[in-house]
Amino acid sequence: MSNIWWWVAFNALILSLLALDLGVFHKRGHAVGMREAITWSAVWVSLACLFGLGIWWQLGAEPALEFAAGYLVEEALSVDNLFVFILIFGYFKVPPAYQHRVLFWGILGALVMRGIMIGTGALLLERFHWIIYLFGAFLVITGVRMALASETAIEPDANPILRLLRRYIPVTTHFHGDRFFVHEAPRPGDPVRRIATPLFVVLVLVETTDLVFALDSIPAIFGVTRDPFLVYSSNVFAILGLRSLYFVLAGVIGQFHLLRYGLSVVLAFVGVKMLLSDVYKIPIAIALGTVALVLLASVLLSLVIPPKHPHGHEASAPESSTPDSPTALSEPVTPPAGAPRA
Repeated sequence: MSNIWWWVAFNALILSLLALDLGVFHKRGHAVGMREAITWSAVWVSLACLFGLGIWWQLGAEPALEFAAGYLVEEALSVDNLFVFILIFGYFKVPPAYQHRVLFWGILGALVMRGIMIGTGALLLERFHWIIYLFGAFLVITGVRMALASETAIEPDANPILRLLRRYIPVTTHFHGDRFFVHEAPRPGDPVRRIATPLFVVLVLVETTDLVFALDSIPAIFGVTRDPFLVYSSNVFAILGLRSLYFVLAGVIGQFHLLRYGLSVVLAFVGVKMLLSDVYKIPIAIALGTVALVLLASVLLSLVIPPKHPHGHEASAPESSTPDSPTALSEPVTPPAGAPRA
């Protein structure tokens, strides 16, 4: 979509919504309840649907269906992030009142990173068409690996980015409200300086986690549509709805133990679609229907078929803690049953 005004208008809309979100509705940190989370989830889904209808009205059915398919794929793959977010918040005992702030700035950073990745991907596909086959093969392999992957322990302290951060930036052992940095002495007798709080450490982990997951989701959406604007806009709407979706699903996400198999099928299907793009172009309506049916089936089967280890690792909302409670820094965390990836 070459019309620059679509890009200007869309980004102006998103920046306005983000400013309204943080500056008005969530100006003060508080624990997000289920009713508020469901309301905001409905708001973001409704906005995405209205935007899709606007694309239909202005550009026709084909681009609108491509946007819908991209949005659905990205939203489904973003559920992977939720598993890890739950583990990170639980590991560092982040108080519920501060979780929204971390997700807000984490997702804002994700929008910038994904915008760069989408622009790079679009440029590569335009100049080197054969890269589509690399993307397709990568998605098929990723889908197979996701289906065969076993549960593994997650140790945030082993994250190389976190190790690098702690090497150069001192970090306090306690939260200081919803602040990412404070001025204090790292150790008794040291001069007062600007140091990071555990909340900033959590933010870094959220950002790096999203970057890793974007390596799957960005090629997957390019398998649905090659239009950079549709890829970007569907990504943005899916990510913006991820914060409220987290608070909706945090307590029940462990029940969807078969979801990773559905996601693996979706990735493999999109990968095959890319590999066949020069031989047979799968109609977007069929692709959208296939993705929706696979995801719906994996969710319904998760509710019908009990997990192999029903009393194993259950996902739950991160435990509440006081603002002055220290963070957990030593115990590895095991993902909930059915968690797609670690």
